[in-house]
Amino acid sequence: MKKISYIAAVCLIALTVLGLASCQNESANSAEYRALIITGQNNHTWEASTPILKQILDNSGLFNTIVAKSPEKGADMSSFTPEFADYDLVVLDYNGDHWPEETQQAFLDFVSGGGGVVVYHAADNAFADWEEYNKIIGLGGWGQRNETNGPYIRFKDDKFVKDYTPGRGGSHGRQHAFVVTIREENHPITDGLPREWLHARDELYSELRGPAENLNVLATAYADTATGGTGEHEPALMTIEYGSGRVFHTTLGHVGGMEGPYPAAECVGFIVTLQRGAEWAVSGQVTQAIPEDFPGYNTLSLWPNYRPLELDEILDNLVTYKEGDNNTSLQALIDLIRITYQIEEEWVGMQAGLLTFLKGDATSDAKNFICRQLSQFGNEDCVATLEKLSKEEDTQEMARFALERITGNYTNK
Repeated sequence: MKKISYIAAVCLIALTVLGLASCQNESANSAEYRALIITGQNNHTWEASTPILKQILDNSGLFNTIVAKSPEKGADMSSFTPEFADYDLVVLDYNGDHWPEETQQAFLDFVSGGGGVVVYHAADNAFADWEEYNKIIGLGGWGQRNETNGPYIRFKDDKFVKDYTPGRGGSHGRQHAFVVTIREENHPITDGLPREWLHARDELYSELRGPAENLNVLATAYADTATGGTGEHEPALMTIEYGSGRVFHTTLGHVGGMEGPYPAAECVGFIVTLQRGAEWAVSGQVTQAIPEDFPGYNTLSLWPNYRPLELDEILDNLVTYKEGDNNTSLQALIDLIRITYQIEEEWVGMQAGLLTFLKGDATSDAKNFICRQLSQFGNEDCVATLEKLSKEEDTQEMARFALERITGNYTNK
């Protein structure tokens, strides 16, 4: 038996804790929205992807996420009847046997009645012969899809056009990192994102085809022929309207095998667009800030634990920091401060943690970095600690600078 990696073990433990045989298990998260992940069958490794999706959604602070696991492939599906109506969002991590007619109708009623949906990666491979499902996902692949399922969507002369050329539905070349290009910059999901950003190694879904009704392509990725692609700008992020419901469809985020690593799911671009897409699907708006370490055109950015680091983790990483070190925790702290500062009661606790750090055994370079941040965001509660640091040779300059900015009392020293 092959030895599985640590992250795979975490996924397996998470599945056990979640009790995937039932969708009635509740999280301690008291978030604003309730989300349901549909999983249990997939040609991809749902045992790994589902805990990742749950963690990403829950870490947004917006979702309390429950999981519904279907019976195994080929088993009796008649008992698989999730209560979609109990949730604000349904996330599809499913590609397998047909649901019972009762479940199909309940899902259609949920979406058309105003429910939010996230179509994740291989979920657009499912149910090729279910007409309404294909309308909900907009575009799909594999499952013997072809021109009878609808057109390709091509980006030509700065606009999207429907291509009815006969041919297969669904393909991808070799996994590789690729640039995602935002085509709809004014949508709430993409508003403020870099126009082009580098996504980590992934499957670049191509030749998807479908009804493409009420479809809005937010972003594309160029499927280079050098990596086995089509030579076309392929849809990567999409929204679809179905009745009163909103659907966010992402082709990104491939998770294969139980051993990992999963760079596509660790990519900050994938995580952030998934969180923003999920919020838009349930509310029609996006309130989440874009992190400072969102990837750029030629810069990858990964969150290996599928989330930003907590304050104590960041500070642990900074204890031995020396100026000039390539320490991603510096930017992580800046991001966390900017988000936390907006909520007074949270900032009080965070500032106290930073002051405790300044009283500890960290390097002077680390303390000076913290002092610089407090010079922008700190208040009078910082004065006593900063006054002590202003008397120490290695920290006096930055501590005095912070004191002057906080108190407004400037000296000529």
